[in-house]
Amino acid sequence: MSKPTILILCTGNSCRSHLAEGILRAALGDDYTIASAGSKPAGYVHPLAVKAMTEIGIDLSSHTSKHMNEFLNQPVETVITVCGNADQACPMFPGQVNRHHWGFDDPAHATGTEEEIMTVFRRVRDEIRRVFEAYAAGRLDQSKQRLS
Repeated sequence: MSKPTILILCTGNSCRSHLAEGILRAALGDDYTIASAGSKPAGYVHPLAVKAMTEIGIDLSSHTSKHMNEFLNQPVETVITVCGNADQACPMFPGQVNRHHWGFDDPAHATGTEEEIMTVFRRVRDEIRRVFEAYAAGRLDQSKQRLS
């Protein structure tokens, strides 16, 4: 049996979707395939997103910005959008069973000093962490119930 794929979508695939991807991968482990993509990918992962995740022990340095169309021919069990624009642009994926939308502020739009901007990245990271770790705990509980 193949591992369920969870795809996290955002418009630019440079910040929020990568934060969520890293957190969800760490929380769920190897029994799931976790990926992220964007409806209009920025072409890079924001360096402050990488820095914010490094602070909590999650490495995003190998992540790349991808277009959601790369996943249209793959079985995607769950799609989670983390910004309103991606939720509106989101197509149905083959095999898609679940769809969730949890919107978060875009830290890439933060202004101020580097420390003030970093504070916004940390806040959004922590908000995403709370939501996605709770989601992961629910998925893991479901898996245990099916096995018992």
